[in-house]
Amino acid sequence: MRQEKTISKWFIIKSMALFLTLGFSTNAMAQMTVKLSDSEVKNIVQRSYQYVAMYNVIQKFALDPVSGEMFMDGFNKPAAATSLADHTLKTIARPNNDTLYQGTVLDLRHEPVIVEYPAFDSKYLVLETSSYDHYAAVPLASSEGDFKKPVKVLFYTERTEGYQGQKIEGVDLIEKVDGDFFLAFLRAMPHQADPARMARIVKALESINVVPLSKFQGKATIDSDDANFPAYGKSDGDVFENNLLEVMQFIFNHTSFDPDSDMDQAVLAAYKPLGVEPGKTFDPAKVAGIDGARFRAIAGEVQKNVLSTLTDKDLQARTTPQMFMPKGQIDLETQVVQSVAGPIGLPGYQARYLPVATKDGKPMNAQHDYVLKMGKDQQPPATAFWSLTLYDFKNGFFIPNAPKKYSVGENTGFKLNDEGGIEIYISEKQPEGVPAENWLPINRSDIGLDAMFRIYSPDAEKMKTWEIPELEMLPAAK
Repeated sequence: MRQEKTISKWFIIKSMALFLTLGFSTNAMAQMTVKLSDSEVKNIVQRSYQYVAMYNVIQKFALDPVSGEMFMDGFNKPAAATSLADHTLKTIARPNNDTLYQGTVLDLRHEPVIVEYPAFDSKYLVLETSSYDHYAAVPLASSEGDFKKPVKVLFYTERTEGYQGQKIEGVDLIEKVDGDFFLAFLRAMPHQADPARMARIVKALESINVVPLSKFQGKATIDSDDANFPAYGKSDGDVFENNLLEVMQFIFNHTSFDPDSDMDQAVLAAYKPLGVEPGKTFDPAKVAGIDGARFRAIAGEVQKNVLSTLTDKDLQARTTPQMFMPKGQIDLETQVVQSVAGPIGLPGYQARYLPVATKDGKPMNAQHDYVLKMGKDQQPPATAFWSLTLYDFKNGFFIPNAPKKYSVGENTGFKLNDEGGIEIYISEKQPEGVPAENWLPINRSDIGLDAMFRIYSPDAEKMKTWEIPELEMLPAAK
């Protein structure tokens, strides 16, 4: 028995020496032995999607000029989009074309940050917030009587240095949030039909101020330009393939996870065997080796499945009540759907995002023209306003067109018929007799299309019985 133990010990020592001679380490050995089934990879992808999608969105807003008017050129800097988005916006899938934005990405690691909002003259305003974890919150909304007077909001996390939530003189609202890098996003109805009113709204958006606590109190500002961010991707697939573990390690280190949240604990459990845990420093030699191409392929399958089922009524019934809700009020399926279809949205009591199906059930394609007909009582039950927006199916971007017409609604304009109904045309050419306001241009090509209703301040009771109108394919022009 002693001889067997001695031989075993000798074998282990020789094996270790061989690995070291070949340039491997014990961590490399661990990399070589981690094997994941397709179901395990899919589980990791699904539980990661909310983080990967929001990491890309937040980093692009802060660091990538492709964000256009919403490019924030760093952190703790306000940026106001004072004109409606157009087809050049590539930061996020399925953006809207009917509200104006003001946003900032806050860096809350070293000190709290205060955002100063003025009073607004708009009937619809919502302050939406989210971190890398993609759980949404609404600290302020006009539907709750907010924005009638100026307000100062302080944001911090459990990791913010030197601050634990104590009252600060001059601050109206204190918000503890989950992420050290945090998006505060204000949406405002522009009231385009009233140019003077819209000008006042734009001026208010441009006056929003972002102030670190040290500066707010008249002290020397703390230098916060010391973050070492992993690369973000042009698409979510880029991160899944190229640097998933590095990105998730960074996110884990800058996000609060709830020990009582099943979803929080499940994503931590999925990454622990891969060597990624909160509080660790990312080291490629100390994490498991994963097949990036395989992760990208499975992420692509998840994305394809979501996009192909967006108009499924059973899926909508399950996910719509949970869309963009806070942690604990949204399940994994809904998180995946909203993260794939278009990150950053409002909870259902503030807005509804509803894909529109065709009457024949076939996917829309730009090789055909379509019409959506609504009678007076069939229009979306919005107490603020509604719109119908058109996208390309694959990327969720606006369809490029010379008139820069991407949606039909109160802000971009529409014309009702004599009975109070409306017909909206999606076509290559403006149909004869159809008002330009009711026309959504497309380019004749073999690409998928995607139409979505946005219903702002929905009437909860009427929404229970309202049926989404369906698109009808028009006969080919002769």
